[in-house]
Amino acid sequence: MKTIAPTFRNPLFAATAFALLPFLAPALPAQAETTDWAGNEGGRMRIVALAPDTRGIVRGALQIEPKAGWITYWREPGDAGIPPHINFPSSSDVTLQRMSYPVPKRFDNGELRDIGYDGPVAFPFELKIKDPSKPANLTASTFIGLCRNICIPFQAEFSLSLKQEGGNSFSEAMIINDAEGKLPESPSDDFAVTHYTLSADGDQLRLRLRLPKDAAKKPKVIVTGPEGHVLFGDDEGKRDGDDYAVELPVGKLPKGYEMKGKRWGILVLAGSRAMETSLAFE
Repeated sequence: MKTIAPTFRNPLFAATAFALLPFLAPALPAQAETTDWAGNEGGRMRIVALAPDTRGIVRGALQIEPKAGWITYWREPGDAGIPPHINFPSSSDVTLQRMSYPVPKRFDNGELRDIGYDGPVAFPFELKIKDPSKPANLTASTFIGLCRNICIPFQAEFSLSLKQEGGNSFSEAMIINDAEGKLPESPSDDFAVTHYTLSADGDQLRLRLRLPKDAAKKPKVIVTGPEGHVLFGDDEGKRDGDDYAVELPVGKLPKGYEMKGKRWGILVLAGSRAMETSLAFE
C-alpha cells in the first residue's frame, strides 16, 4: 500500500509550504543553454533552453530523471502527487507562454491511481522575452514531486543567460525536439471525441470516441476538470467497431462550481497512440 507524504494541489499553499522545506537547491548557473542537474534522493532535474529567435521566443524543456522505482507526475497527478511547475519572477522581462506534457502512464496501486512517468521525461515549454536584442538573465523556479513509498516535494532554482548570438547546439535542439515528439496527438479523422454530454442530473459524463483500427479493445480515458478533479474510464465502456462509448461518474465538484462556460481536458490512450483535446461546456 502506497503511503503519501505531503502533497499539494493548491499552488499558493504549495508555494508557502515549500518555503519551509529543506528541498531548495541553490541557483545553478547555465552552461550555454543547459543548466547543471539539481538532485535529491528521488531523482534529478535540469533545464535546457535554446537561444531566443527574432521574435523573442525561447523553446526549452524541463528534464526530470526519476531514480529506479520512483515516479514523477503529469499535469494532473491523479489521486495524489505534485504536478510540475516552472515560475519566473514577476519583475522579469520573460513570460511563460505554455508548458506541454508528454503522454503519461497510469499507475494503479490498490485504490490509488497516479498519472505520471517512471522514467526520464522532458516537459517542453515556450518563453517570450520582452526585448530579444538584449541578453536575458533569468532565474527559473521549478517545483515537482518524486514518489516511491512516499512523495517528496522537490524545488530548485536555475539561472539562465539567454541571448540571440549565443547559438544553439545540436544536442540541446534534439532534447527539445524529442520532448515535443512525445506529446499526445491532436484529434484526427480516425481518433477523436465524436460526442459528449452530461446526464440530466449532471452525475455522468457520456462520451463517444472514434478509435484507431489497431487500438486495444478498450482505451484508457482520463478526463480532467477543475484542479485536482480527475475522471477515469477504461473498463466500463462498450466498443462497436471503431466507435467506443463510455460513461464516467463526475463525482463531487467544488462547492458552487458551474459547468457552463468551462473547458475540461480529455486524454485517450489507445494502444501505441494517445490523443488529447478539450471538452467545452456551454
